[in-house]
Amino acid sequence: MKLIYAIVNNDDSHMVSSELTKGGFSVTKLASTGGFLMSGNTTFMLCTENERVEEAIEIIKKCSRRRKQYANATNIGTMEMQTATFPVEVSVGGATIFVTDVERFEKV
Repeated sequence: MKLIYAIVNNDDSHMVSSELTKGGFSVTKLASTGGFLMSGNTTFMLCTENERVEEAIEIIKKCSRRRKQYANATNIGTMEMQTATFPVEVSVGGATIFVTDVERFEKV
């Protein structure tokens, strides 16, 4: 058995959840926050047989798209030490996926 952790953008969360459920996977959703942009994410946890890991990952990839977004960046001028903010284009979305071995799994 394997445990899959998938961290996806909140914008993709509903579709990932729906498609995994349609695929017969039982998922647990946790609210999480990204460290770089401090934006909302959803962390999915699902336990599955080794043979179904790639199927689950393909569903997550299909439903988690990358997109461009503007975020404010701070530029500190060295001459006058004034702080200015300006928009910077960053890539968000997609999925970060971890797969780990499961020593023991019980549903009680």
